[in-house]
Amino acid sequence: MAERNWHEGSMLPIAVQAVMCLTSAVAPSRAYADGLAAPSRLGDLDANLIWEALIGGIVVCAFLVAIALWVHSALRRNRRSQLRRNAFVSSAMNNLNQGVVMTDAQRRIIFCNDRYLEIYGLTRSDLRAGMNGRELLELRRKRGVLRASDDEFYDKASSSNGLITELPDGRAILVKYFVLPNGGSVATHLDVSEQRKLSRQLASTKQFLESVLDHVPACVAAKNIEDGCYIFANSAYERFWGLSPDFAVGRNARELFVPGSAASIEAADRAALESSDGQYRNEFEVDRADARRLVASIRIVVRNESGKPEFLLVVFEDITDRQSLSKELESTKKFLELVVDNIPVALIVEQVKDGRYLLANRSAETILNRRREEATGLTASDIFNAKEAKLIIARDEAAIKKRGMITEEHPISTKDGLRLFLTRRATVLNDAGEPQYLIKTHEDVTNRRQTESRMAHMAYHDGLTDLPNRAAFLQALNQMIEACEGTDEEFAVLCVDLDGLKEVNDVFGHALGDKLLVEVAQRLQDAARGGLVARLSGDEFGLIIDGKQPDAGLALAQQLGEVLAPEFHIDGRAVRAGITTGMSIFPHNGPDGAALLANAGAALFRAKQKSRGTISLYQPEMDQQIRDRRVLHQDLSMAIKNGELSLAFQPQGIARNSVAESEIIGFEALARWQHPVRGQVSPADFIPIAEESGLIVEMGEWILREACREAASWPKPLQVAVNLSPAQFMHGDVVGLVHSILIETGLAPGRLELEITEGVLIEDFDRGLALLRRLKALGVRISMDDFGSGYSSLSYLQAFPFDKIKIDRAFIINLGRNPQSAAIVRAVIDLGHGFEMSIIAEGVETIDQLAFLAREGCDGVQGYLLGKPLPIGQYAGLVGRVETMELALKTG
Repeated sequence: MAERNWHEGSMLPIAVQAVMCLTSAVAPSRAYADGLAAPSRLGDLDANLIWEALIGGIVVCAFLVAIALWVHSALRRNRRSQLRRNAFVSSAMNNLNQGVVMTDAQRRIIFCNDRYLEIYGLTRSDLRAGMNGRELLELRRKRGVLRASDDEFYDKASSSNGLITELPDGRAILVKYFVLPNGGSVATHLDVSEQRKLSRQLASTKQFLESVLDHVPACVAAKNIEDGCYIFANSAYERFWGLSPDFAVGRNARELFVPGSAASIEAADRAALESSDGQYRNEFEVDRADARRLVASIRIVVRNESGKPEFLLVVFEDITDRQSLSKELESTKKFLELVVDNIPVALIVEQVKDGRYLLANRSAETILNRRREEATGLTASDIFNAKEAKLIIARDEAAIKKRGMITEEHPISTKDGLRLFLTRRATVLNDAGEPQYLIKTHEDVTNRRQTESRMAHMAYHDGLTDLPNRAAFLQALNQMIEACEGTDEEFAVLCVDLDGLKEVNDVFGHALGDKLLVEVAQRLQDAARGGLVARLSGDEFGLIIDGKQPDAGLALAQQLGEVLAPEFHIDGRAVRAGITTGMSIFPHNGPDGAALLANAGAALFRAKQKSRGTISLYQPEMDQQIRDRRVLHQDLSMAIKNGELSLAFQPQGIARNSVAESEIIGFEALARWQHPVRGQVSPADFIPIAEESGLIVEMGEWILREACREAASWPKPLQVAVNLSPAQFMHGDVVGLVHSILIETGLAPGRLELEITEGVLIEDFDRGLALLRRLKALGVRISMDDFGSGYSSLSYLQAFPFDKIKIDRAFIINLGRNPQSAAIVRAVIDLGHGFEMSIIAEGVETIDQLAFLAREGCDGVQGYLLGKPLPIGQYAGLVGRVETMELALKTG
């Protein structure tokens, strides 16, 4: 543009001057032609001469203008070409994969491409005019992308290896600095993060491969073909020859071995090099320090990328004892045949080409309905009826076509009747990749599926009364709400509390109290007229009744009281029990199941305050109960801070036929609260509040720390069990907490057993599972508490290897009276042992229960029969403090 302006400024004035001259010349001549008098000095000039001069001037001017226009056009084309070249160079530099910075002789930055700015997170606006190289380095230093000083930067960047700059985000930048002949400089910045990563991986891979080869039991060595010197020898090779580590590397066979052995080795090497396929196998004798040994070797010629032999790989083993090994192999074969013949699943091997059975173990005789020797050589069509054979052949063909594993369950007729079998079909391919054999296993899973069915039933039913539990009740309640929404239908939720159960337990024992609960549940079901009845807790039942409310609900509550009024005759004793009822109504007293149940519970609380045996409808003012719970929550918070909590310890013993034989193996730590005004507060009252409010996290930390500190002081290394709440897994670092407490108290991790409920996994399965695995890695033991009282999904047992399963007391208290309870306990014991987990039963209160558990193989027991939860001082003898106590008495 500057050239263009200059051109226009120089040529246009010349043209204007020429036109003005011509105009001034023409004007007088025309005047003279019109008869005006011309100046005297022009009077003598010829008019034709003037016109010729005028025309010549015009021609000259036109020529000069044409030259000016041509020069101007040439300059514009030149400038555009220069701009295009500059744009091309700039675009090319900006699209390089490395950053580029150029400076002039005064170190001023004259170019910086986009890649440089991108690498260091800079923008064009960060680069001011006239900035020099050191100022740019200072800018990068302020931005945190340069740690080196200016001198260090220039010294290392100008070296042949360049400077590696580590950026905060982990990237590595290779900087190289070049000084130009004109005094300027060029610096390149290349991201080499991936190359460095690959370099590290290559080094790691090399180290890994060397480590693998070093642990291969066969003797492995490699040698250069040119000079025959060894370049690698693994540990087995060095042990065989009695060489020290790295002694063989750099030496050839003649330098390492006696002449005879060296000659044999070199002859084998030559044979490998001369072989057509680059491999050579042979057996030869070598002289070792202790004796002459026979070795079998294989030599492989390894070629480089151009196909030229580079080094020789040698693998050999000592086969001197081949004869004895052959005998051992034969023995092993017989052993394997014996194992296959006695595995507890049916195994059948079928030949694919003709479908004939080649092998069947003893367990398969149940499937085949004949001796296995008789089945060999037969097909499915020869053994089974046409219908069964057609189905079996179709399944076999599907497995062969898939060339993989096919698993299915289906019933099979056996001599014991129709049984459910888990069948797996796997295809074995030959060397050509074609199906050769079909391996089929059949596992009888009838009992397992029955157990799982019972477990699924247990998840939603009470173990004692077989009524739906709280989870099932809430589920049914929500379903009822969904059905009634948008209609004018009403229904009532009744919370029924059984009056007098505590007295019955105290006077006649828990066994009779449990029988009373079973009888009460039966009467409630009979009186409910098809309504849902559930056991919500120990002595609390829930009912759902539809119809016009509150009339239908009140009528049912009144009827329930009348039904339970007559005496119960249990074990020759007359027992009376009444009920107190609280009731809420949908949709008036709550929009969801939890609210309706909570409000029915609030109404029950008010009814208990009035008088036992009464019926109370929920009223909004009953929210006072909530306020009372808040007060208790505040008191609990202060109790944790003021040290009002204490620990009680309940012993756990080995299941034996008597208490005397049940050796104590540990204790469970349980929290107790002595309120300064209320007195002893039941854990059933303050633990739920702690869990709902989140105080359980703080309280759980205190319990864990105190239990570990106490257990660490016991002379005997007994185990201590501590409950962890799901809230502790959801909030805070429970793994870090357990680790720090173990370090702080000095308790051995193997002595700590953490009891968790299914809630840990139900809330967030993946997170809970990950935390349990990290806890297990600390060395502590993990136990599933209250097994059977919740969902008890078998997938939890499959997903995590629990050390122990704790059977809920609800299944123990009814042993001896309810065959279903005995079957469930037996199934849980078998299930746990199948997973290689130990089993402990809680709530053991009678000798009969203890004897049953011992007979069924239960590992441990806990309950009032062994001991109540008491301060650890009451069990000083069990933890090994008897001598200390006796000494204190003597010196006191």
